[in-house]
Amino acid sequence: MSRVKGKGSAAEMRVRSLVHAMGYRYRLHGAKLPGKPDLVFASRRKVVFVHGCFWHRHPDPNCRLARLPKSRQDFWVPKLDGNRARDIRTEAALAAQGWRALTIWECQLRDETFLRNEIRTFLDS
Repeated sequence: MSRVKGKGSAAEMRVRSLVHAMGYRYRLHGAKLPGKPDLVFASRRKVVFVHGCFWHRHPDPNCRLARLPKSRQDFWVPKLDGNRARDIRTEAALAAQGWRALTIWECQLRDETFLRNEIRTFLDS
């Protein structure tokens, strides 16, 4: 687990490249905001989180990347549930400060057209 990166993951880099190509400009990892969002659009008061389906327990039942390991579930279940609970608290804290958040899941990166539409709708609304 020590090799798991918190910043600059492949999924995050793909989203950053896509958003930049769409013409949006952003700041990275807003340290003053709860949860240190991956992309911060300060003028719009919006943030984007790029979550790995496994680490953040993607709630979509069709997501194959979010499955639990078969071994050591007494370790993994509380750890991953804690990550999910922290994400929920972070989004609530951001909303309380007047920020809107979009979560992009790792499995959503496969459909670039959907992803472009989702990002554009979120940022332009």
